[in-house]
Amino acid sequence: MIIVLIGYMGSGKSSIGRRLSKRLNYNLIDLDDYIIKKENATVKEIFEGKGEAYFRKKEEKYLRKLLKTKGDIILSLGGGTPCFGKNMHYVLETKKAKSFYLKGSVSKLTDKLILKKESRPLIATIETKDKLAEFIEKHLSDRAPYYAKSEYQIITDGKTKKEAVNEIIALL
Repeated sequence: MIIVLIGYMGSGKSSIGRRLSKRLNYNLIDLDDYIIKKENATVKEIFEGKGEAYFRKKEEKYLRKLLKTKGDIILSLGGGTPCFGKNMHYVLETKKAKSFYLKGSVSKLTDKLILKKESRPLIATIETKDKLAEFIEKHLSDRAPYYAKSEYQIITDGKTKKEAVNEIIALL
């Protein structure tokens, strides 16, 4: 089985993915990390050196490859991955894949991301918490229709990571 974790940055894809990986004894693959390894460059370097179109083509190529994995894996997608090309279609058409949208509110995502914004190029230059909340709200409204195509939605607000993992396992 391939468990695909989808959601906005800060939604818990990495941390919940790690816990889920340990509980199920599945390998965890972060798509952005996979691209970094294959391209021998950070996402930022790829965007700056070769452009977003190049990155999105590689993202689609590697997503399709990983969705053909024979073993059991947890695949954590980048926040934008489901929103480009046919990526969400590929996830949904993969019979052995189950997709989970880790859904957090704008206020909870803002609270988490304000503490880590320097490490997130997309939001690093946003100066205030209010402007960050506006940015997230706009981004989420654009991305929500793609995320909502996931087979399952896990509301992360008010839940511990352990509770979210337990909910995913119960749905499987």
